[in-house]
Amino acid sequence: MRQPFQDRREAGQQLATQLTDYADRLDVIVLGLPRGGVPIAYEISATLHVPLDVCLVRKLGVPGQKELAMGAIAPGDVMVLNRDVIRSLQITQAALDTVTAEEQQELNRRDRAYRGDRAFPDLRKHTVILVDDGIATGSTIRAAIATIRAAEAQAIVVAVPIAPAEVVKSLAAIVDRVVCLLMPEPLHSIGQWYENFDQTSDEEVRDLLRRGNAVSSAG
Repeated sequence: MRQPFQDRREAGQQLATQLTDYADRLDVIVLGLPRGGVPIAYEISATLHVPLDVCLVRKLGVPGQKELAMGAIAPGDVMVLNRDVIRSLQITQAALDTVTAEEQQELNRRDRAYRGDRAFPDLRKHTVILVDDGIATGSTIRAAIATIRAAEAQAIVVAVPIAPAEVVKSLAAIVDRVVCLLMPEPLHSIGQWYENFDQTSDEEVRDLLRRGNAVSSAG
């Protein structure tokens, strides 16, 4: 049986059809969460003819269960913690500090790899469409939202192909709009809703950012 999305590209194309209100606007920018959110963000950016960039965030995975988020970090010393997970699994401060230090290193590496010498875009007076390939607990997207809010964006729109209904509801209370195509209950894994959910490479992210910037510059 075919899954709802063939791949991230198709998911991005489907999301773009729900975001046409933002097309051809000078005050709109699309930010993808690396790495998996960037191919989806690229399709939205290309369809709407608006600029593309990345919002760097790193999930803090539970030791031994890295896919389970106990929080997330983003540039500017942003940290969002899932206190329920930390409490229920009795995560020590030392374990949290170790994971945070490791992910901070990776955050710095990706910033250099994807953005190079380019500064983070000026988001003031802009509507930001924040994109990922799916949301599980919401920790990562909340860290991204905190980063964007600190950059004084005028409005924040979260656009994702798939997320739990309860997470969508909680995010809707803190951003201006949430666009989500699928809200299955329960959501066991994001990847099960894609035919192809191969990992996005650093080179693919760089290539899509180059292409996205070329498209927006030409427009």
